[in-house]
Amino acid sequence: MCAQIPTVLGRIARLSWRTDRGAVRLLIGCQVLTGLSAAVLLTATARAMGPILGPEPFADGLRTALPALLVVALAAALGRTASAVATYAERRITPLLTSQMDVALVEAVCRVEAAAYARDGFSDRQEAAEMGVTRTHVMVTDAQRFMSALIRMVTAAGVLSVLHVMLLPLLLLAVLPAGIGALLNARVDYEIHYANISDRNVRGMMRWWATTSRYGDEVRANSMTDYLVHWYRALSERCDRRTLAAAPRTLRIALLCSLAGGVFLLATWGALAWLTALGRIEPAITATAFIAVQTTLAALSNLVINGAAVFHTSLYLGDMQNFLDDAAARAPKRGHRQLAAPVDEIKLDEVVYQYPEKDKPAVDGVSLTLKRGQILAIVGANGSGKSTLTRLLTGIYLPDKGVVTWNGTDLADADPRAVWQRTGLVPQIFAQWPLRVRENVTLGQSRTHDDGPVWEAIDAAGLREAIDDLPSGLDTLLARDIFGGSELSGGQWQRVAASRALYRKPELLILDEPTSQMDPRGEHQIFEQIKAVAADRITIVVTHRLENTKVADHIVVMEHGRITEQGRYEDLVHGGGTFAELLELSQDR
Repeated sequence: MCAQIPTVLGRIARLSWRTDRGAVRLLIGCQVLTGLSAAVLLTATARAMGPILGPEPFADGLRTALPALLVVALAAALGRTASAVATYAERRITPLLTSQMDVALVEAVCRVEAAAYARDGFSDRQEAAEMGVTRTHVMVTDAQRFMSALIRMVTAAGVLSVLHVMLLPLLLLAVLPAGIGALLNARVDYEIHYANISDRNVRGMMRWWATTSRYGDEVRANSMTDYLVHWYRALSERCDRRTLAAAPRTLRIALLCSLAGGVFLLATWGALAWLTALGRIEPAITATAFIAVQTTLAALSNLVINGAAVFHTSLYLGDMQNFLDDAAARAPKRGHRQLAAPVDEIKLDEVVYQYPEKDKPAVDGVSLTLKRGQILAIVGANGSGKSTLTRLLTGIYLPDKGVVTWNGTDLADADPRAVWQRTGLVPQIFAQWPLRVRENVTLGQSRTHDDGPVWEAIDAAGLREAIDDLPSGLDTLLARDIFGGSELSGGQWQRVAASRALYRKPELLILDEPTSQMDPRGEHQIFEQIKAVAADRITIVVTHRLENTKVADHIVVMEHGRITEQGRYEDLVHGGGTFAELLELSQDR
């Protein structure tokens, strides 16, 4: 703890200073006042006790001690005021600091290389980092209490050492077991936390999937409730078993530390009584010594308890910092080259990409050239590498071997933001953002007060009628679970995703199963729109509905990460290969 705490306190101080310098100055001032008030209080108490417990009559002694007693009252009031102001300063810092750390974590996850998601343990490390954000709620409070206890302890210990040097080491020994116990319990809590991370992570995801209204129909109609509750309970019980298994350890720690602390505390009081009996301490000073012992004991107890709390927090902050550092290391560290506009050619040259922990490449030696104004269709069975290929084309993934170039610029050397600003993607699994219709369309683009382009994208996706039926049009919140929100059908949501990509007017437009939830009329309208805008961009359509590939100028068929066939629709239909086989199977109903 002694090794960790200075580093942690320094880090907390730096974070707090960046958050609110005025509050930090106020907090430091309150700490100084706390120490001064404690010193004045004990000194004035010693002066007051002499006359009160001296040989002269009590009334005369009380009058003599009255000025010192007034100083005691003022010092106590000053200490309490400083404590209250320190609490105010904490409450100015804590919410801002927590929000900053939370935003930093979200930003780190959003900016990490997409390949990191596929690595084992990524979600568990993120869960551990989330606990670090949670601990920031008490981080400043624990640090402030620790420093306050340290100042009080130094002040009281100074007075106590003046009274008799033997009392201080006895008090240290009386409190030391409590500090050791607090540290050991912090370690136990941390070990349990880490042991439960995976199960708690899965349980959290299962809770959301089981309770969100979005999947409520499926849960009920398919009789999933009992099974989901069973698994949720099983995960909870597994976490509880680990926690309960540690309970005997914490009990042994508490009992042994309490016993040791009690023995040394008894020795302290015995030493004080013995010193008084021997005349080493005057009876008039014994009351001051009693107060000093109590003050030092309380300060020491707070010091070790809050020190253990800071140490406990440091464990989780370490996890959070490790995750942030790892995420920063995995952030797109590419070049800063800008791309010439417009994007006339995208080329893949012997590109290979293999997911972490996988035995075979998802894309294996693919070469392909795309030209502006061309529509490319990518088809193949599930797991053939179609979606991975689109991620390589957009620079979301960088190839393990080979190169992907836009206008001759290697994506590894290009500024990724310059690439993604020219990209529009309608993924197979698209987000249904709990935002207003307008923001769902314009998300990722600069804010605008002109709804003309928004309606243009909505019309292109055939969504105007659905938007007109909503209670507030473009201002309707698309979140049924939020008060005042509305919901769209699956096909309407897919049109929103399509309008979002079309609104960007991208130079590379990728549509991955863009009409899987649409009716025939909507599907026809989307593909007509694809043809209408194709001249100004490179367009890629990934689809299982092979009839839709008629819109394409060129078709590639993927199997096991490789391109096994390519050509125009009519050529592949009569080619006798995989495309012809899949088309025949799709028509054999």
